Amino acid sequence: MWRHLPNALCVLRILLIVPIAWALLHGAVLTALVVFALAAFTDALDGFLAKRFHWESELGKRLDPLADKLLLVTVFVVIALLEWVPFWLAAAAVLRDLLITVGGLTYLYLYGDPKGQPTFISKANTLLQVVLVLWVVGAAAGIGVLASPAVAPLMAALGALTFSTTVVSGLDYVLTYSRKAQVAYQAKRLPQHPATAAATQAASRVSPPLAEG
Repeated sequence: MWRHLPNALCVLRILLIVPIAWALLHGAVLTALVVFALAAFTDALDGFLAKRFHWESELGKRLDPLADKLLLVTVFVVIALLEWVPFWLAAAAVLRDLLITVGGLTYLYLYGDPKGQPTFISKANTLLQVVLVLWVVGAAAGIGVLASPAVAPLMAALGALTFSTTVVSGLDYVLTYSRKAQVAYQAKRLPQHPATAAATQAASRVSPPLAEG
């Protein structure tokens, strides 16, 4: 029973998306901030529980990144509509996750499911997006130093860094999966020597579809 707790936390994170968006759009900014912080906490908690108690599952490997993408894409769209972040920043975040999702599903359909882990840059980008959202919504809620004009340049710098890692992680994904798709395509067409087969298998150990952070 307890081994399914990480997956339940992922489902909870997905269920919290609508209340967060509703609160933001209806001016309940502090409520939105608290609920988003809770959702972000479930992300850290489910990962910790899965690794600490070996409660990983194939379903969890799909649910966790899906919940992250749905949450962040929704919030970025809403705060862009509220003009709290530039449109181009929200567009970059949405397009990156759309690219990863569509590309991952296409690869899964054509070549099967590779095994691997999210890259460092994708994890860093997800973390930066979460921190930026917390800062922007916290500033809109008028919370202490977050709303101070003195720290506005820091927020702008965080936004620029978030945009940069969004673009870099998206390009990294495209390049990685382009190379991998080429290897997989050739492997399907040509009989392989054992050494070549081993090299192909090693090349396939990159981030699985939908597992980019």
